[in-house]
Amino acid sequence: MRVLFLGDVVGRSGRSAVAERLPGLRAEWGLDFVVVNGENASQGAGITPDHARALLQAGADCLTLGDHAFDQKDMLGFIETEPRILRPLNFSKVAPGKGARVFEATQGRRVLVTQALGQVFMKRPFDDPFSALEAVLKAHRLGVAVQAAIVDIHAEATSEKMAMGHWCDGQASLVVGTHTHVPTGDAMILPGGTAYLTDAGMCGDYDSVIGMEKMEPLRRFITGMAKGRFEPASGPATLSGVYVETDDRTGKALTVRMVRHGGRLQEARP
Repeated sequence: MRVLFLGDVVGRSGRSAVAERLPGLRAEWGLDFVVVNGENASQGAGITPDHARALLQAGADCLTLGDHAFDQKDMLGFIETEPRILRPLNFSKVAPGKGARVFEATQGRRVLVTQALGQVFMKRPFDDPFSALEAVLKAHRLGVAVQAAIVDIHAEATSEKMAMGHWCDGQASLVVGTHTHVPTGDAMILPGGTAYLTDAGMCGDYDSVIGMEKMEPLRRFITGMAKGRFEPASGPATLSGVYVETDDRTGKALTVRMVRHGGRLQEARP
């Protein structure tokens, strides 16, 4: 199975890049399943129902979110009506929506997608992501119940993401980090057959400070004072993420490659 995961979509620039390029990439690369992290798609904080629909219409089979899942209040109700959107598994127990779901890919193949929030350096405590994922992965055995399993670990600390990758090794097809908006160069297949990337990066304008126009973040770093709100950068966006090919029989990864498509970062193609 050919799977594409795209990192955090940031603002209008990121949304436009996904809408313009993803349909062509699905056809050109023969993609069977696409996951997009949409957690910063609307003004850099959360996602609205309209923007979620646009990303799904562009070719995403599933949208994952993150710690800003419900910054846009309309998502509180909309997520209950749209099963293709997942909020973090270890979010508040009273939060609407689901943190894991099995989807149907091409040829009737079954794909588990789940997301967990990290605990290290995050602004507020969340439930243990390891135990939350353990129950889900045990209930959907790779190569038995599902032909592929994708884990989005939305976390700040690279060490926590790497620990999650090794902990899931052999139980998931792909473990990929999101949240920092900075793509890492460590795509690999772990010993148990799980593809891993510490951070997928963002789908946004990289002439920025993690997707935001530069002046306000610079002012705050230099002076310690805020003058305005953060605004998403509006220049040409790079689609950033990871491409994985899996074995339908075992669900394990056969190949993994970083994706940097268009914009200011060097392009890489499967």
